[in-house]
Amino acid sequence: MTIEYRKATLEDADLLIRIYNASFYSDYLRYGACPGYGNSKEMMEESIRRYPKHIILCDHVPVGCVSCKKLEAGVYEIGCLCIIPSFQGRGIGTQAIQFVKALYDDWKKLTLVTPIDKKENVEFYTEKCGFQIVSTETDGNVELARFVQEKQPVI
Repeated sequence: MTIEYRKATLEDADLLIRIYNASFYSDYLRYGACPGYGNSKEMMEESIRRYPKHIILCDHVPVGCVSCKKLEAGVYEIGCLCIIPSFQGRGIGTQAIQFVKALYDDWKKLTLVTPIDKKENVEFYTEKCGFQIVSTETDGNVELARFVQEKQPVI
């Protein structure tokens, strides 16, 4: 299995909509709304402009997306990490986090939010990726956990 990353362009909006819709459909059903599901082409194009995105390719097939933006010096927010369900559980998401760390090699802190009641996401980010929950926040009717990972100093 070969994993590659390609920077998304505005021309990838339709592809990203398909990836996001496949990845976030269960969240849409679970919560009745999901910011990653059901976006228009215009909304996705704006998202591409605001949050640099990389399409995740598995053996040359687009299977996911990771987006991240700089908030301040050394601090980056992962806006989205999604893998279509049929490719989940293969280590692709864990590799995507490593990709972000290599891409933004000046990172000192990574942050993201995900629904706190999604046990699989909480376990993924804490156990497989080394994030810690530092707070909670609410978006509509969904309680979110704020995850942070700080780079350990080299000794």
